[in-house]
Amino acid sequence: MGGTMTAESVEQRCQWPLPPEDGYTVDDLFTLPDLPPHTELIDGSLVFVSPQRRFHANVIDLLVSGLRMGLPSEFRVSREMTVILDNRNGPEPDVSVIRADAVTGPDQTSYHAKDVFLAVEVVSPDSESRDRTTKPQKYAASGIPNFWRVERDGADSSPVVHVYELDALTNAYVHMGMHRDRIAVDKPYPIDIDLTAIDQL
Repeated sequence: MGGTMTAESVEQRCQWPLPPEDGYTVDDLFTLPDLPPHTELIDGSLVFVSPQRRFHANVIDLLVSGLRMGLPSEFRVSREMTVILDNRNGPEPDVSVIRADAVTGPDQTSYHAKDVFLAVEVVSPDSESRDRTTKPQKYAASGIPNFWRVERDGADSSPVVHVYELDALTNAYVHMGMHRDRIAVDKPYPIDIDLTAIDQL
């Protein structure tokens, strides 16, 4: 049973794409064959994600459900969809609140930054630096007015939501508060989510 795996057999099984000299573009992100699900484009590089953990999935479910309660007609809530920031950056926020008229149909694969009012990242062990630094900086530079960063509260399964708003003068996010049991904010519209409900998922 089994057998020895040689470099040649690995090479035959895994044909990694050779990156272009100037890096990938968002067009490549949507046209390269056989990319793993939820591949992101950051600064012209393809970023692959690890398998999703239960905490991560449950937080996304909780926020999507909560954000859709009382959702004004001019907005829509989307999960895990690429947001095109520029030709070399196509990250995939875990949750986005977008302009309703930016939705074009069931085959849509991305939104543009100008149509996003809130981007949410749920921090995972393999994405801490991207979720805490790289992606928020890029969202702010692209003019997305609201950003939430969700962390796990220690070994507990409770989420902690850090809320940021864009400062138009500096084009950077300002930390507006940290929410543990409940998040109640008025931007981009009145939102009230019971974070303790994650225990029921």
